[in-house]
Amino acid sequence: MNNNIYRNIEDTRITISELMLPSHANFSGKIHGGYILKLMDQIAFACASKHSGTYCVTASVDTVNFINPIEVGELVTMKASINYVGKTSMVVGIRVEAQNIQTGNTKHCNSSYFTMVAKKDNGDNAKVPGIIINDDNEMRRFLEAIHRIKMKKNRQEKFDNDNFTAQNYIEELKNYNVKIEL
Repeated sequence: MNNNIYRNIEDTRITISELMLPSHANFSGKIHGGYILKLMDQIAFACASKHSGTYCVTASVDTVNFINPIEVGELVTMKASINYVGKTSMVVGIRVEAQNIQTGNTKHCNSSYFTMVAKKDNGDNAKVPGIIINDDNEMRRFLEAIHRIKMKKNRQEKFDNDNFTAQNYIEELKNYNVKIEL
């Protein structure tokens, strides 16, 4: 008998919106990327905690690409949903959009993936509920997360193991802006 609990992805989606103020700007007058990352971490926490029913911590952040700058005065909306669940971890997908509230024009600014780990009160990892996939888009997101996890593991095995030999990669680096002096 399967005693696992499963939750609909829709039930744990979170959306937040915030008006971007001059105090959020960097030296070039655009909204500081670090401020956006802070908001993304907050929504990832909220989404993962809502799904798991526990306190969650950020384990990693993957694929942070700042596609379009965000201006002071724009309304930023972040949408988060659970894309993947493991035993104690979840991948939260986040989409960031900014809207010019005067013109109504909206632009995609960022998409990112936060791996969150559920915690028990004593600090140990907590088991998380599974997810129920209801459509092709949710299936695609789950599969994409599996592939990102596999690629990350393969990269770590290739470059983090004790068998790495720099000499094996000199030819590969020939066409890059690097000078090798081993």
